[in-house]
Amino acid sequence: MKALSLQHVSHAYGRVLAVDDVSLEVEPGELVCLLGPSGCGKTTVLRVAAGLERLQQGHILLDGEVAADGKVSLPPERRSVGLVFQDYALFPHLCVLDNVLFGLSRVAAPERDTRAREALRQVGMADYATAFPHMLSGGQQQRVALARALAPQPRIMLLDEPFSGLDTALRNEVRDEALHILKSHGAATLMVTHDPEEAMFMADRIALMKDGRFAQVGTPTELYFQPQSAFAAAFFGDINRIEARVRKGKAITPLGEIAAEGFADDEAVEVLIRPEGLHLQSGLTAGEGARPMVEVMEARLLGRSSLIHLTARGNGADSRDLHLHARAPGHFLPAVQERLSVSLDPKQTFVFPLRTTT
Repeated sequence: MKALSLQHVSHAYGRVLAVDDVSLEVEPGELVCLLGPSGCGKTTVLRVAAGLERLQQGHILLDGEVAADGKVSLPPERRSVGLVFQDYALFPHLCVLDNVLFGLSRVAAPERDTRAREALRQVGMADYATAFPHMLSGGQQQRVALARALAPQPRIMLLDEPFSGLDTALRNEVRDEALHILKSHGAATLMVTHDPEEAMFMADRIALMKDGRFAQVGTPTELYFQPQSAFAAAFFGDINRIEARVRKGKAITPLGEIAAEGFADDEAVEVLIRPEGLHLQSGLTAGEGARPMVEVMEARLLGRSSLIHLTARGNGADSRDLHLHARAPGHFLPAVQERLSVSLDPKQTFVFPLRTTT
């Protein structure tokens, strides 16, 4: 039985259709991320699932039971959901323990204190039970918010951009801890984020949204290596774009011929290549390597990797030069104007019909 099932959900704010006929299921113990740019509808989906927005169209089921369908609409407190927000939403006048106890008002008194302290122990905040929110760091406040949501032992956890208010180093630490806590807790989790790396780190599956609809739903591996659209391919990081024409099942580009099965001869296509999909090699000429050549414009060390700016000379009727980016191990820093041979990783090279928008 699915822990959470959204069936053909739509939601509008006035004339603006924020969510357009989306369906999604979350298994018990599964963590699903709603990912997408600002304004795509992901937070609205979460709020409708939580009961914070009244369902306008569709059905919401929790453990197979109807929570909302246009006639029935259970309030948030009767949906057995735990909510964690970006701003933590802690009560400043209550100590840490009392903040967690606040979410246990429906639990019998003898059990409330035990549950609250256990939740704080799970998130590493047991020693701060008597502290007040203003005495805590952002990461500590987020841990308390997570403890408060977990203490009632909800069937479903709903998290809205829970780590976006933290600096980079702290965000990495807190989300790592949160992932292990959520998995050990066993509740189904639906989490909103605009950060593709965070979604890939946290999620068992990702629901990528665009303009109120799901552009693609799948595992992180599926979305990264098998994108179904140019939008999906480009959302997970920098991308090189090359316009090309197809001849006999191949897209003809300055970087060579690229498999383009299913396209008609002379069809205009867009080739997308991830920077790490460009494999560079020095010390070869075009004749020796039988590979396309590129020229280094700049090379910048970014720590674990280098970002290399390249120029590829145009060919055929379209003689425009291409500006490309490649990522390589950090120790690889070729000189400006050095010529390198290039080959492509087919797993990180994608061909889509050419459109004016993605």
